[in-house]
Amino acid sequence: MSNGRRIDLVSCVPFILVHLAALTGALLVPFSWKLFALCVGLYYARMAFTTIGYHRYFAHRTFKTSRPFQFLLALFAETSAQKGVLWWAAHHRLHHRYSDLPGDPHSPRLGFWESHMLWILRPQANATGEIQDFEKFPELRWLNTYHLLPPVALAVGLFLAGGAPALVWGFFVSTVLLWHGTFLVNSVNHVWGSRRYPTADTSRNNGLLALLTMGEGWHNNHHHYMSSANQGFFWWEIDLSFYLIRLFQGLGLVWDVRTPPEKTRAVMIPACAPVPPFLAKKT
Repeated sequence: MSNGRRIDLVSCVPFILVHLAALTGALLVPFSWKLFALCVGLYYARMAFTTIGYHRYFAHRTFKTSRPFQFLLALFAETSAQKGVLWWAAHHRLHHRYSDLPGDPHSPRLGFWESHMLWILRPQANATGEIQDFEKFPELRWLNTYHLLPPVALAVGLFLAGGAPALVWGFFVSTVLLWHGTFLVNSVNHVWGSRRYPTADTSRNNGLLALLTMGEGWHNNHHHYMSSANQGFFWWEIDLSFYLIRLFQGLGLVWDVRTPPEKTRAVMIPACAPVPPFLAKKT
């Protein structure tokens, strides 16, 4: 295997161990609806901070906020155990810069599993990248360096509050589901769904994924107008993260929330239109 395709054991071992802890723990700890609710609740809470914080704020700056709330968005997003805030935003910006072209860190053109999760286990995924607009904040640089502290603190807190059952279902099972829920946007959202807009990539809209990912499933919308705080462009496109952003706006925590202008939303192609031929032929 070439160096560009080899697996980084430093990243691979903990990734596998967390999956094993989730699987074995779920089999050993008796199921209860209370633990299931804890798992689902922490899944959606952390998914919300991942999409609102990591994605819509730090990667795309779709709204403005204060420095203290900016820190809280980064802190709670890092409980998702998806590396640091600067790392996440830099790699996502790279995805948009080279979407489905050479340089895209997780395009399905490299294979489904490569786009879904293998890319994050490659040595080249360890670099933070350039994100100068947020690197100027020392507290964000600190969080990015010590990105394991928030998820570890969450795990310890769950264990102290509810013992091994809370740790297994509230952290390990919930985290594995959260990882793969996020990964689905990189993989499935580029191969399964409808295409409303003629973007120069394979992005698609998928309502089921939107429900699983707090609105991220409206991925073709997002690639069409990435600077929008809402990814569900129409009232019937459920976007739970955007509803929370509006709540934060009403509370005065965020402002200057950006949405797509009407003329941008109106530029459409027929639903389920094929991928542009020049992309379909590209290998």
